[in-house]
Amino acid sequence: MSFLDHLEDLRWHLIRSTLAIVIAGTGAFIFSRFIFDEIIFGPKKMTFPTYKYLCKISQFFDFESTFCAESFPFTIQNRTMGGQFSADIWTAIYAGLVIAFPYIIYQLWSFISPGLHPNERKHSKGFILVTSFLFFLGVLFGYYVITPLSINFLGTYTVSSEITNEIDLSSYISLVRSSSLASGFVFELPIIMYFLTKVGIVTPQILKKYRKFALVIILILSAIITPPDVASQVIVAIPILILYQISIYISAVVVRNQNRKTKQNV
Repeated sequence: MSFLDHLEDLRWHLIRSTLAIVIAGTGAFIFSRFIFDEIIFGPKKMTFPTYKYLCKISQFFDFESTFCAESFPFTIQNRTMGGQFSADIWTAIYAGLVIAFPYIIYQLWSFISPGLHPNERKHSKGFILVTSFLFFLGVLFGYYVITPLSINFLGTYTVSSEITNEIDLSSYISLVRSSSLASGFVFELPIIMYFLTKVGIVTPQILKKYRKFALVIILILSAIITPPDVASQVIVAIPILILYQISIYISAVVVRNQNRKTKQNV
């Protein structure tokens, strides 16, 4: 295929991916009331599973905790005429992105797989499954861990009893969305390292050598996507560190297989 033919092929893959997001987003828009009441505003309720679990832990150690409160000391408000409609549309689009993610990855794989050797395609059959699993695992981690920790910390933080927290709708949704999606993409680290190793940009020796620098970057990333308290940052940093170690192992396996193929060809 010529360069223009590749661009045409890519264009159709992008069109199919966009249509998948639109279709999934339309379905999400139809069930928007459920999405908002049960999912988006779920972490605002003290009956959320994360709060109940953390409350039991604090009670076991006889600690006072905001996780055991009856409700959060803030309300959510909309201050613009089209605010709720806009929030509904954008939430449906992002929900469509999450729902259609496996199909988007399938389209991406369909575009790059013809350029791989038969053996590479054979050993990469689980690419779509593994990539989708890591993404959804990250989204769930962000939703059930990062989001409630952020809401609990920021929603109960106060500088004076004279101030009443009335959180804007867009601000609240942005926190839930960014925490969940950011975690979903961060959990793709092993897949990214796999392909970077395949093209020779990364090696396990490089990953081990710069492990200390990676630790600093991970802590900075954890500070960005979590509230500014040490406990939340550590909770987020632990799975990312585990993913980094898994990436080193995956990189080592890729290099070992490449060396084995080189010896066989010689």
